[in-house]
Amino acid sequence: MQKITPFLWFDGNAEEAMNFYTSIFKNSRIVGLRRYGESGPGPAGSVMTGTFHLDGQDFMALNGGPMFKFSPAISMFINCETQEEVDCFWEKLSEGGKTNRCGWLDDQFGITWQIVPSALGRLLGDSDPKKANNVMKAMLKMEKIDISLLMAAYNE
Repeated sequence: MQKITPFLWFDGNAEEAMNFYTSIFKNSRIVGLRRYGESGPGPAGSVMTGTFHLDGQDFMALNGGPMFKFSPAISMFINCETQEEVDCFWEKLSEGGKTNRCGWLDDQFGITWQIVPSALGRLLGDSDPKKANNVMKAMLKMEKIDISLLMAAYNE
């Protein structure tokens, strides 16, 4: 087990969320589920906690109830190499959720994701401040990041 594991608090839909996430990412699976017994506090037989892997990264989930909600203050960052990868994650993770600016989205469970092409970091870090600024301006106009539009802005 990795030293630090994200632990996600859900309101009764942890198993549904784990199934959703593991269907999207390669090299992913639900590792184990613990279910509530007769003594609760959740409904007997429902998932209390679960452990799952997303592309080799460990996560834990808890059906803890409605007391706490997810916030964009913590997000999942997906580093993408191609536009096809950006498009795939964007489409799947935004289904039933809502899209935001600059490659951010909230999925149907309320978790915030950043779907970011690795090219963005390289372009923003360019030693030519005009090119980096052009890329920043282009990105700020986008919801889903479009690598070709970033490259066009870079080459202006």
